[in-house]
Amino acid sequence: MTRPRVFGILNVTPDSFSDGGQFSDLAEAIGRGIELWEQGADVVDVGGESTRPGATPVDIDEEQARVLPVIRGLVAAGVPVSVDTMNADTALASAAAGASIINDVSGGLADPLMYERVAETGLGYIAMHWRSYAKGSGAIDEYDDVVTDVRAELAQRMAALDSAGVDLAKVIIDPGLGFAKTPEHNWRLLAGLSALETLGCRVLVGASRKRFLGDLLSDDATAADRDLPTAVVTALAADAGVWAVRVHDVASTRAALGVWSAWQNGRDA
Repeated sequence: MTRPRVFGILNVTPDSFSDGGQFSDLAEAIGRGIELWEQGADVVDVGGESTRPGATPVDIDEEQARVLPVIRGLVAAGVPVSVDTMNADTALASAAAGASIINDVSGGLADPLMYERVAETGLGYIAMHWRSYAKGSGAIDEYDDVVTDVRAELAQRMAALDSAGVDLAKVIIDPGLGFAKTPEHNWRLLAGLSALETLGCRVLVGASRKRFLGDLLSDDATAADRDLPTAVVTALAADAGVWAVRVHDVASTRAALGVWSAWQNGRDA
């Protein structure tokens, strides 16, 4: 099996749930992105709008003022970059700034022009499973069977992308852990990743520091304390054949993948 790619999270926001406000200064943000890359991130994922439950939507001009200088700085330093945005205009501007992947947590549902812009750029596109921007990320969590339903809804997104002229070979799907899902739903989706892979697209898993991992820890554990269970999920996701993981702590993730790779080599010897 091939090692999953590692997307290092770089939030240039004041209100993201675990690192908001840490990298609002341009030099600090670029420095952090370079640090993530040097620690082993294959891609640095730059986001200018928090998607935590209850977060206030950000004006597009403000979002672009946050992310575009960081993208340009990282690309100039030779760092591969993805942009975490739900806005088609920001996606297009980020492509012009040098981003190579568009990471859309709404899967195209927040902006009706997104698929058109994705087709225009020809970039890779991550479509996350998502339900209703207006009601927030934890409000619509009823499923007949979460794996079957998420797979079906992602299939609908893929059909819409195809109709818009997007090359499906460049599409990556994300089950959207924690978005309109209970902890039980998240674990079911992780156990059912093989069902998502039958859609024919690469799969990205974003479990990093999410609340359902915190449920496994003591009540006084911090968000950063969730990096260890995140690394364990990363190794298990690698064994399930995912294409990529998206994480806050790249070093522990690469260590976990090193163990997984050694285990694979021992199995294949």
